[in-house]
This record gives sequence, structure tokens and C-alpha cells, in this order.
Amino acid sequence: MQLSVTHIISLLLTLAVSILPGIIIARKIKSVDDYNVGGRSAGVSMVAGSIIGTLVGGAATVGTAQLGFTLGLTAWWFTLGSGIALLIMAAFYAVPLRRSGLTTVSEFLVNEYGKKAGVLTSLSASAGIFFSIVASTLTALHLVAGIFNVEIMTSAVIIVLITAGFVFFGGISGSGIAGLLKILFIFATIFVGGIMAYTDLGGWQGLHKTFPEHPWFSLFGRGVQDGIFSLLSMIVGVISTQSYVQAIFSAKDSKTAAKGCIAAACIIIPVGLPSVMIGMFMHVQHPEISSIDALPLYLLHYLPDWLGGIGLGALLLSALGSIAGLALGIGTMISRDLISKIWRSATQVNLLWTNRFCVLLVTVCAIVFVFFHLHSSVLEWNYLSMALRGSGIFLPLTFAVFFPWQVPSKAGLLAIFSGIAVACLWSFWSPWAINSLFLALLFNLIFLVPGIIYYRIHKK
Repeated sequence: MQLSVTHIISLLLTLAVSILPGIIIARKIKSVDDYNVGGRSAGVSMVAGSIIGTLVGGAATVGTAQLGFTLGLTAWWFTLGSGIALLIMAAFYAVPLRRSGLTTVSEFLVNEYGKKAGVLTSLSASAGIFFSIVASTLTALHLVAGIFNVEIMTSAVIIVLITAGFVFFGGISGSGIAGLLKILFIFATIFVGGIMAYTDLGGWQGLHKTFPEHPWFSLFGRGVQDGIFSLLSMIVGVISTQSYVQAIFSAKDSKTAAKGCIAAACIIIPVGLPSVMIGMFMHVQHPEISSIDALPLYLLHYLPDWLGGIGLGALLLSALGSIAGLALGIGTMISRDLISKIWRSATQVNLLWTNRFCVLLVTVCAIVFVFFHLHSSVLEWNYLSMALRGSGIFLPLTFAVFFPWQVPSKAGLLAIFSGIAVACLWSFWSPWAINSLFLALLFNLIFLVPGIIYYRIHKK
């Protein structure tokens, strides 16, 4: 990508405006709670911003345009499913989670099923979140290398430095402010681009003349089973993810937590549509390009230079902000659920810096992993991530919310273990092509339902 001077100036200003709040907020951070949950004082906008800052990443923008370039409307599942998941979270999960006064999903499950459940869920959730970081890192490496015309290795160094600017110092508060700024830039650029692409393709009539009905205008362009899995994996994954639950824990009260989820859902659901439209436009105009380049190349060549620079900055913010927020979720679980239990003499300052360095370590590990999968699909990693993190957490968490203290700890622990084992091992030894997420949820139920029945019989 050949950027003009105007492109570069507007892009750098966009990045600077988004990174500075995290550095400034660092002065107010004195403890691990300040870093992880912002002192539990976040309002609706900050809760929504923290969720958006992490969830609207490379998959929601570049990855959605990539699949839109190839198949059309079915690419909308990522942001549509994310929004539906947040509405469900607001209705049923936000209040009990916030009232618990905890910091991690693992702590919530430990209260229900015992200490062993905490270790299992921390490791499972961290592995699942890691693949989401991989997806955003994959986007970011290509973007940084293309925008700044540097080698992939140099691109990796830039990613680590900008990620540090987002959350290394400012924690969840820095991530929340960056999320609000990011969505502002996305609405100002990608939505403008989506409307322009729609108009240039001739509107609704022009689209139908250019593309066949199936798969381009169907949410089930890759089949009904794939569409249902995409939706289910998003619902399961979002509700099970520490990074999004952490935003709920940061709210000043339970009502604020629920309202923050609703606000985030209303913003996230439509974000995918302009990316899909731009992907379809680039398929018509530039069928020769790599699909992953569809959105950045559109912003570069079809928007005014000053606006295109902001748009490219917004894409970088989407990918890097997601990396930072997800890495913060893993860092929080590692430092709070594992390291603090081993290093019992650690002070608040020790744990604060441990958390910060966990964020950087996770980012570096994701970059190393991506170097071996540079040409893979962004959305595929995200769907794998959502399924993996939900297999051992979603239903045990759901039963803990709806049926508190009614599942015996052994039954809950077996449900968590069996779900994780099936998600990890099914594809290696099974002769049937059944998605492991569905089977993992089934194995969860095999232990959770009898557990509740046993509890209720003995209670009588």
C-alpha cells in the first residue's frame, strides 16, 4: 500500500489520540483492582467501551470484509452473533455476575464447584482467548506491514509497542476509552465507505444484477449447519470470555453492567454490514487481490486521503485494541487465579506488574504462533476460539447463574473437565464429522442435569 503524506499524518494522529488516554490513566492506577476492574466505578459508556474495544477487532472489520469478499452476507454472523450474545448477557448474566463482587469467571465457578474448577477454567479460557488474539494478530501483522511498508518482523515489534500503550499502563480503563474512540472512528470511516460501496454497486437492484442470490445474500451461504454453529459459537464464546465479563465486573452496579452490555450490542450488531458491502464491492472491482486486503485497500483508494488515513488507523485500533483487551483478560486470570495462589507473599505492586508483563508475554506468544499461519482465515480462528473457551465454561457458568448451589461440586467439575476434553480431543479420534462444540455442551449436560436432580431429590 502506497500512502500519501496526508494518509500518514491522519493515521498517526488517530493512533496517538487513542493511545494517550491509557498512558495518562496509568497515574491513577495504584492496585491490581484499579488495573483489572477500574476500581469498580465504570459507567455505562465505559462498560460498553471496554466490551467494544475488545470485541470489535480484526475479525469484526478486516475478517468480515475478507469473508464478504468471498461469500457475501454470511460474513455478518460475527458481529450479529456477538450482539445477540451481549443482549442475552444483559438479560440473564450481568446482574448476578456483578453482584458477586469477583474479578474473574474462574473465581465465580470456584464458588460453585471448588478450587479445581478454577484451574481448569482458567487454562481452558486462556487457551480459547489466545486463538482470538491470534486472529487479531493475523490482521494486525498484514496491516502494519502494508501500511508502513515494513517487514513482518518489524511489524511484530510495532504491534507489541502499541499494545503496551493500550493496556500495559492503563488496564481496563485505558481499554475502555480506546474502545469508545475506536468505534467513533469506525462509524466515521467504514460506515461511510459501506454506504459509498452500496451506491457505487447500483444499490439493491445493482447488487442483485451483479451477484446470484445464493450464497451472496444468505446468512447461510456456507450451509445451515455452519450458520447455526457460527451463531451458537458466538453466543457461547462471548458469554464465557473473561475479557467481556471483566467489563461487567468493572461496572459501578449491576444495572450499569446490564445497560453497558445493551449499549455495546446496539453498536456492534450493525458494524459488520458495511464491511460485508465493501468486501463485495472489492470482489467486483478487484477480484485479483488477496481477500484479506479488501477493506484496507478500499479505505486507501476510495476514500479521501485524510479520511482514508483515519479509517486505516481505525482498522489498526480494531486489531490492536482487541489484542490488548483479550491479552488483559488472560493476564488477569493468570495473575489472579494462578500466580497469586502460588506467590502468596506477593504485594499489590508485585501482582500489578506481574499482570502487566503477562499481557506482553501473551501478545508475543500470539505473534510467534501467527508466523506459522500467516495465510489462514481470520474468522476461522475466532470461531475456533469461541468454541474452545465455551466448551468448559458456558453451561457450568449458566447453571451457576440460574441454579446457584444446586449442582454438586463433583458434578460441576466433571462437566467442566468433560467439555474441555471433548473440545480438544474429538477431532483426533472421532470418525464422525460432528462439531466438537455441540458435543462438548452435550457432555456438560450429562453431568450437570443429573447433578441438579440428585440435589433436589436429597433436599427433599
